[in-house]
This record gives sequence, structure tokens and C-alpha cells, in this order.
Amino acid sequence: MISVLLADDEALVRAGLRMILETAPDMTVIGDAGDGRAAVEAAHRDRPDVVLMDIRMPGLDGLAATAAIRARPDPPSVIVLTTFDADDAVFRALEAGATGFLLKDTPPQDLLRAVRLAAAGDSMLSPGVTRQIIERVTAEDRTRRRRAALDRLQGLTAREREVLGEIGLGHSNAEIAARLHMSEATVKSHITRLFDKLSATNRVQLAIAAFRAGIAE
Repeated sequence: MISVLLADDEALVRAGLRMILETAPDMTVIGDAGDGRAAVEAAHRDRPDVVLMDIRMPGLDGLAATAAIRARPDPPSVIVLTTFDADDAVFRALEAGATGFLLKDTPPQDLLRAVRLAAAGDSMLSPGVTRQIIERVTAEDRTRRRRAALDRLQGLTAREREVLGEIGLGHSNAEIAARLHMSEATVKSHITRLFDKLSATNRVQLAIAAFRAGIAE
């Protein structure tokens, strides 16, 4: 079973998310929190596989809570939720280690798929949101960043660069395996090495590295 922690300051939103998640036979909601501090404490206490985290909450907000949760050893995946698809806080949460991003009006089937992907170490970002994030990153001093980004990739093999490029295009492990004619297990092995070589903690950071280097455009 995939265990999920809900963090949102609106009880009605938490109840709605719980109803959706508990329709899935492979998921269980192990707790909820109404603010960021409670979310951090619950994540430490209950050890969920995935946290659904609202960005805007009283006290400790979702951004700070995400960073605190992801800083712990063997942390759960964190999916940030918001009503705004161009929210500056979303970008910062992803940089802090969030696994993915979803709008609160995401269809139930997409929410369930995102949780499953996050639990498996994958992520789900809509192409539009991914493009917004990448455009923001690459717009800032493009030449300097690209040169530095390319330097970071010097230690990668040709196959690892191909996989990195596919991640930058938003493809899942299964899609990468099909496109590059390899098994999913091999894809996962390449991604594990990419995390290590690029000092990344999630797929979003790998995607940013790919776009900065110009290998996923």
C-alpha cells in the first residue's frame, strides 16, 4: 500500500483529497495536517511514502515544510499543490526538493497517477508547467548558465546524456525505455547514476540540468 499524508489548511480540501485517494485499492491516507509545522511533524512520525503539500498555509508554509521534510534522511516524496500554475513558490518548492507539482483542480485519475509515480520515485508535471519552470531558469543569464551546465555533464556517458535529455522532455521511465530501446530496470540504473553524478535529489532537478545544458529543447 502507498501511504499518503495530506497537508492543507482547508479541511474541505483535505476531505476531498482523502475521498479520491481512498477510492484506490493501493493507497491509504495515514494522516493529515492543517499547517506546515504539523506536516513536518507528521511526516517524521508517520513515515508516509508521499506527502501532498499545499503551498500556502499559516505559520510554516508549504515551501518551508517541503524543504524541512526533504532534508531528513530517506524522506518521502512531496507533491506540491496550488491553485496557481505560475506560482513563484512552486518553482522554489521544486528547487527545494519537491517531486512534482499539481493544480488543485487536477482530475482524480491524474492525481492518483501522480501519487503512484511519486511513490515509485518518478514524477508528474504537466508539459505546460514544466515549460514555465524551464523558461524561468534558462532566461537568467543563458550563456553563463549553459556553459556551467555543460561542464556539469562532462562526467556523463553518452547513454546517460540520452536518458537525461528524455527526462528533460518530461518522459516517464517506461516511455524512456521504449524510446531508447532498453529495459525499465536499465533506465532506473542510469537515473540513479545521474542523481549521484549531478548531485540531484529529484527528477525536476535533472530536467532543469538537461534544459540548462541545451540537451532537451
